[in-house]
Amino acid sequence: MLMNEQAGHSSKAAASNAGPLAGRVALITGAGRGLGGTIARHFARAGADIVICDVNLAALEETRQAVEAIGARCMALDCDITSSSNVRAMFSAIVERFGTLHILVNNAAVGPTAAPDEVRRNKHYAYITTPQPRRALGFTSEITDEDWHRYWDVNVHGTFYCTREALKLMQGQKYGRIVNLASVAGFSTISAHSPHYSATKGAVIAFTKAVAAEVAGGNVLVNALAPGGVSTPFFEQYLDSIGEEARNRFWQIVPAGRFGTMDEYAAVATFLAGDHYFVGQVISPNGGAVI
Repeated sequence: MLMNEQAGHSSKAAASNAGPLAGRVALITGAGRGLGGTIARHFARAGADIVICDVNLAALEETRQAVEAIGARCMALDCDITSSSNVRAMFSAIVERFGTLHILVNNAAVGPTAAPDEVRRNKHYAYITTPQPRRALGFTSEITDEDWHRYWDVNVHGTFYCTREALKLMQGQKYGRIVNLASVAGFSTISAHSPHYSATKGAVIAFTKAVAAEVAGGNVLVNALAPGGVSTPFFEQYLDSIGEEARNRFWQIVPAGRFGTMDEYAAVATFLAGDHYFVGQVISPNGGAVI
């Protein structure tokens, strides 16, 4: 296998017998840190058996331990979702351990967090929050082939590979829930500083709608969660770095005056993973940044 399996066995499995996701097996990709890890913990509290994957094995182990501490069974897998063969091997391991899969959260993604991204972000936010002459900002012309393909490989190709394998199981059992992590960047200009990121998240939204219309008749419900800003250590550090005046200008574009917490977003993902009547919808908690 092209992955290393860490299969945890919790002594507190009773937690899986209660809650709105009891009896379900859920895979969360990119769950080693951040929102993916938080979603895994929420699903565990809701009673699901948890499968998590990531390429950051140290962070993945932390999430596994946190999930098992809640009382859920957890399987942790080292999987590069940009490889279709890795993804197929991961699903084979899931079936071997749990028999099937009921819930998929396509959370793994590349985001604009590198130093060049920060430069563009600062330039863009200053441009939209302070009076200054209109001009071309020069973002798209600076994107390299390598960056463009890297974003598509993870954010779009990886989402497709995982969805394809999940549907092979869900269609046969006539039950499934897929939650794709999109972003307001996919349907607004709020992330114009990162056109490669915006393009991939727009593709995730279009993919969500097409697949949702295709499979809803088989009781497989596909929807997208499109955060408008997640309160992570990275963004808190960013806001601290720009100073009070720039920070106050920034919050003029978010009526709520803050980003959503990871727990708030994970609660929406938990709802979309359960029983509801949503098909092909883009749910976007964003504090009013896009209304």
